[in-house]
Amino acid sequence: MNNFGDKVSFIWSVADLLRGPYKPNQYRDVMLPLTVLRRLDCVLEPTKGKVLAKLNALKGGSVKNIEPILNRAAGQQFHNTSLLDFNKLKGDPNNIAANLVSYTKGFSSKAREVIEYFDFEPHIEKLDNANRLYLVVKKFAEIDLHPDVVSNTEMGYIFEELIRKFNEAANEEAGDHFTPREVIRLMVNLLFSQDNAILTTKGIVRTLYDPACGTGGMLSVSDEYLRELNPDARLEVYGQEYNRFAYATCGSDMIIKGQSLENIKFGDTFGDGKTSDGLPRHKFDYMLANPPFGVEWKPEADEVRKEYDQQGFTGRFGAGVPRINDGSFLFLQHMISKIKPVKDGGSRIGIVFNGSPLFTGDAGSGESNIRQWIIEHDWLEAIIAMPDQLFYNTGIFTYIWIVTNRKEKKRRGKIQLINAVEFYQKMRKSLGNKRNEIGDGQNGRPNHIAEITRIYGEFKESKYSKIFNNDDFGFRKITVERPLKLSFQATAERIKSLMETKAFVNLAKSKRKKGSKIALAEIEAGQKLQADILEALKTLDADKIYKNRDAFDKDLAVAMKAADIKLPAPVKKAILNTLCERDETADVCTDKKGNPEPDTELRDYENVPLKEDIYEYFKREVLQHVPDAWIDESKTKVGYEIPLNRHFYEYTPPRPLADIESDIKALEGDIVKMLGEVTG
Repeated sequence: MNNFGDKVSFIWSVADLLRGPYKPNQYRDVMLPLTVLRRLDCVLEPTKGKVLAKLNALKGGSVKNIEPILNRAAGQQFHNTSLLDFNKLKGDPNNIAANLVSYTKGFSSKAREVIEYFDFEPHIEKLDNANRLYLVVKKFAEIDLHPDVVSNTEMGYIFEELIRKFNEAANEEAGDHFTPREVIRLMVNLLFSQDNAILTTKGIVRTLYDPACGTGGMLSVSDEYLRELNPDARLEVYGQEYNRFAYATCGSDMIIKGQSLENIKFGDTFGDGKTSDGLPRHKFDYMLANPPFGVEWKPEADEVRKEYDQQGFTGRFGAGVPRINDGSFLFLQHMISKIKPVKDGGSRIGIVFNGSPLFTGDAGSGESNIRQWIIEHDWLEAIIAMPDQLFYNTGIFTYIWIVTNRKEKKRRGKIQLINAVEFYQKMRKSLGNKRNEIGDGQNGRPNHIAEITRIYGEFKESKYSKIFNNDDFGFRKITVERPLKLSFQATAERIKSLMETKAFVNLAKSKRKKGSKIALAEIEAGQKLQADILEALKTLDADKIYKNRDAFDKDLAVAMKAADIKLPAPVKKAILNTLCERDETADVCTDKKGNPEPDTELRDYENVPLKEDIYEYFKREVLQHVPDAWIDESKTKVGYEIPLNRHFYEYTPPRPLADIESDIKALEGDIVKMLGEVTG
């Protein structure tokens, strides 16, 4: 077992002992925490005696917080004060369950917290009851994971490979916390591609953050990539995750690789009344995320809206909040809140979205306002349309957004759209919804990652690349009004319709106590008023059609005055609404100032590109068709959308009619032939 593959295979072989009590998609619940425990056991082995001696020396002393002292004695960011280790555990098979629980509780607080998020104790009991616990622990004790044998980097590779295998075994839920490695590699390429010169500087230190880090795949691949570029570089990774098992896995990966445990936070990034941003004062050089697609943020709504209302742009969501059924833009705004100022080097962000953030939301909506904010600040650098069926839990098309406040000079004021939907190969065996993969050039596969990165880096117009100005995606939504033209007639049919209106019916109702004398009197008075109104309306000429509302209103007032009726405002409105109809030959209805009233049924909207003059557009596209139209300028809103697919659409002409007719005739012939065989 002197190489990476052998160790992964050996650990994976322990799964044979779990068959029966566990299904394949449950193996990780046992094997990941035991892999972590065995690694930590091996790391602490050389200094275990020193730690125990220091612990005895400190007992009864005045030092309250002894953890930092014991960490120094261990030479690590953690320690274990239990008298047990894996060798001693396998030496006492009769007490294996109690001893293993005691051993895990001996770790220092931060390491113990990570381990406890695995919820491993119930599995200890389950394995013990199935007579498998001792066998599994004994097997793990045979694996030498000492740092002198397996470096932090090698251990990281082993752990990542185990995570990958376990997530593939549980592919029905893997996508919630696991991003395919080749997708991460592409995102890291795009994020680092402009910084190769900087990142190859000796001793360089950079920070990277993932607010939905899952099992830590993006953090691990980023660290791996930077080490390939520059072995002397150091990437400090940070993350936050709300799923307990995923957090425990990611935190364990950090322990194994020697990263700071303080950098990985548990909790909901947006808050659910208990938790929120775990790194509120941090800014980062790079950020990556694959947040959940189309997931409701209802549990966090109160916290998010409170921050939006009270803090505005001093908080994370000043640009707006998206619809409740998709929180994707919350993640991006959260990440933008953590960009470094340009004077401090700025930041670069890569995030995976579905299609919704490209265009969902009309002008003035939260989504549109967020797009406007990002684009008008010149932060959106590129969007890459990816193939479908890349992810384990969804087969939809996805899009990688690159956002930065330090664009290259040639990219300033520009946005690059890349159509990479054809850059994939079919997998031999599908994993959940994942049937396609992006080639990485290994083992004879095409190098789609390099090709997409090249197209992005060249920043040129081509079949797969389109370059636009920022304002190409902006528009003004104008409200086009047309005048209200109504004719009026007091026909029996229309008067009957009036009797069914709410305002008219309410005349014969009372809010007093039901059955009381006052209530009965009010109802009786209301019924009389109803009858009087109907009689007064019948005095109007039923055959006369009024083409002018003011003229009808005048005659209506005369009829009511003659009947000594003072019409309540709601009832008068109901009369005007039921005794009218739209009539293009009628006069325009005007308000008290003499301005034409708009007809809401004829109201229309036009999206005018920001680059166009609104009135030139209106004259060309609207007035020549409806000369009486006008723009209600008080309703004009600015919106932004990114119709990426439209820009890469290629028209395919329909097949010639003769070819279609020929195919139909051939099919008819086949049907006749088959029917002949059946009836013959």
